[in-house]
Amino acid sequence: MSVASVSVLPARTRRIVARVVAALLIAFMASAAGAKETRSAQVPPAQDTPYPGTVVLHVDASDTLQGIFRVHETIPVRPGALTLLYPQWIPGDHSPTGPIAMLAGLKLSANGKPLKWKRDEYNVYAFHLDVPAGVASVDATFQYLSPRDGDFEITDRMMDMEWSKVALYPAGHFSRDITFAASVTLAHGWQLGTALQTISQSGDTTAFKPVTFNHLVDSPIYAGEYFKRVDLTPPGGAPVHLDIVADAPKYLQMTPEQLQVHRALAAQAVKLFGSHHYDHYDFLFSLSDQLGGNGTEHHQSSEDGLGADYFTAWADNAPGRDLLAHEYVHSWNGKFRRPADLWTPDFNVPMGDSLLWVYEGQTQYWGFVLTARSGMWSPQQFRDALAMTAANYDRNREGFQWRTLEDTTNDPTAARRTSLPYRSWQMSEEYYSGGQMMWLEVDAKLRALTHDHKSLDDFAQAFFGVDNGSYVTRTYTFDDVVAALNDVAKYDWANFLRAHVDTLNPPLLDGLAGTGWKLVYTDQPSAYEKQYDSRPQSPRHLYNFTWSIGLTMGKQGRINDVRWNGPAFKAGASTGASIVAVNGQDYSDDVMKQAIEAAAKDSKSPIQLLLKYQGGYRTVAVDYHGGLQYPHLVRVKGTPDYLSEIIAARK
Repeated sequence: MSVASVSVLPARTRRIVARVVAALLIAFMASAAGAKETRSAQVPPAQDTPYPGTVVLHVDASDTLQGIFRVHETIPVRPGALTLLYPQWIPGDHSPTGPIAMLAGLKLSANGKPLKWKRDEYNVYAFHLDVPAGVASVDATFQYLSPRDGDFEITDRMMDMEWSKVALYPAGHFSRDITFAASVTLAHGWQLGTALQTISQSGDTTAFKPVTFNHLVDSPIYAGEYFKRVDLTPPGGAPVHLDIVADAPKYLQMTPEQLQVHRALAAQAVKLFGSHHYDHYDFLFSLSDQLGGNGTEHHQSSEDGLGADYFTAWADNAPGRDLLAHEYVHSWNGKFRRPADLWTPDFNVPMGDSLLWVYEGQTQYWGFVLTARSGMWSPQQFRDALAMTAANYDRNREGFQWRTLEDTTNDPTAARRTSLPYRSWQMSEEYYSGGQMMWLEVDAKLRALTHDHKSLDDFAQAFFGVDNGSYVTRTYTFDDVVAALNDVAKYDWANFLRAHVDTLNPPLLDGLAGTGWKLVYTDQPSAYEKQYDSRPQSPRHLYNFTWSIGLTMGKQGRINDVRWNGPAFKAGASTGASIVAVNGQDYSDDVMKQAIEAAAKDSKSPIQLLLKYQGGYRTVAVDYHGGLQYPHLVRVKGTPDYLSEIIAARK
């Protein structure tokens, strides 16, 4: 999952019923292939044994008006106790976000007669029933009720369907040991993209080749009225396609130059890793101002979503272009190679996130690099994007005074990607961008140690590029990462990594100096930052005034973060308040900029902000005189320019 997508993802379930927490605290611990699981004693632990028979699953996804997915399953069974599970721990979310509250209307039957079911006392994701003698299969019907108040998963033009939301599966077996034969009915005339293999089509219903349940969950569907499939297959490589659904036909149009850089992305990724771990790969790409944006990785596909004008307003949409590269890298880093504590036998065993600074952090690094190597970003756009990331750990790093980078790997479970009142103090999944800055330093260090003969590219090939053509997951540990780095260049990598991920106030800006560049601030934003802030679907964390007065602003002057101990914070400004006026003038971005510029010339007068919050008004005086501040990168003379080497296209 991309860090950009953290800002624009569809809303996941925001809380889990309190009894789930109780279950996690009191349930017994059972061993399953090295993975520890905590669950109700009534739920049988997963065993690596085949489930008898094939589960037949059909989803009617044709209700575009009400957003209701209607599910029917036929589950082969044997008489006796049976537990059905709804997936809870969703790969790519790194947290227990399965939207169980959206499952409704569950009915079970056998031989035409209803069967009584009972939800587990502690685990709301588990349903128990007794299968009568003489029953060979159980029919299950239910509805998945997709969000209706924004972050839509289906509109009147397109759909994003994740199988984990529309399936129950029998407990007691590894997900790789349960076979599903799935089919879907779409709205009339819609076309679909998926990593699944189609075996038949009748009218608006498509049936897929039977696959294991873990494979099914890893293979979502994008479908829509306006659909286009674009071939991106690199020379000599496995097939790669861009499956696009859009709000209108005009948004499907690509220029030859746009097609070229997207094809270059696939080619540069394969050159980086020297392998591929899929039979074919599909970028499932929605271009919409209605469907919720997305960025979720899968082994042979990815869910990607950006604004409708991604192609048609290309020159103005540099921010966000790294999404495709990020999710593509996950096919190697995260899906093929995966941290050992993130591998689980099924989707209801808790995941461990301790190595997300590799899984997501290095992926974030390569996402930026490949976006530049492919030409989807110019070198200047890459540097401007990196400058904004670096500045976040220069002037917005207060949270590292009390927690480590590794501790932020707990955020997917602790915060569930909800909005935070004081993000600069609480921090939020910093393993993405903080990890990116650390891996930049690793790349620079490898180049320096080997006199520019080796780099992080060599690590990527050796660590993620092994077993070309295989997509059987290989797990790794911290020691495995250290050993692979030492194979590239001998160094005390264990202490180096620990100093960055397991220590307060980590040195996350050292990598810039090592690549021959440094961070500076001027009173003018880069062209990239201007686009970042002005996009119609701008991210939740804006950077408008964070480097100066210490505020990040949303629409209509609403404060979405106050930099901890920054000038506005010290004056008493609060996240959630709206700025009504600045120095007696109605608020606008221009008025705020003018006030900051004026304060830089007048060292005595504070900036007066009239705030509206909780129905009341108050004025705070911000004693700031440093002028407008925007981050940029500049060369350090007399040093090797490794950064330019890093982003140069590979031949």
